[in-house]
Amino acid sequence: MANQRADLSEVFYALADPTRRKIVSVLGRGPETVSALAAPFDMALPSFMKHLSVLERCGVISSRKEGRVRTCELVPKTLSQAEQWMAKQRALWEARTDRMAAFAEQLHQEDISRGKRQR
Repeated sequence: MANQRADLSEVFYALADPTRRKIVSVLGRGPETVSALAAPFDMALPSFMKHLSVLERCGVISSRKEGRVRTCELVPKTLSQAEQWMAKQRALWEARTDRMAAFAEQLHQEDISRGKRQR
């Protein structure tokens, strides 16, 4: 079972791979069996299972086995933690760019004022 609180570094590592991002995208529509998830990918099942293992280990997905069928589903809480971190970073950078734009506008207005005074 995955850790209750996912390490964001592991989550971002897991999401860095395009195959794993595609798996997450498919699971965003709802739970799927491993065979259904693996079908569109041109790789051996053991290789595909390694991708699922990475996602499960960091808590992005969970799986359950019923008989011979393993079903995977997203763990929204883990993705929410990553999304919250990105939202904080976005707000930080937006505030910085807003301050930079205001400073540039202030300099521009000062240049205009100086130009009017010099005439």
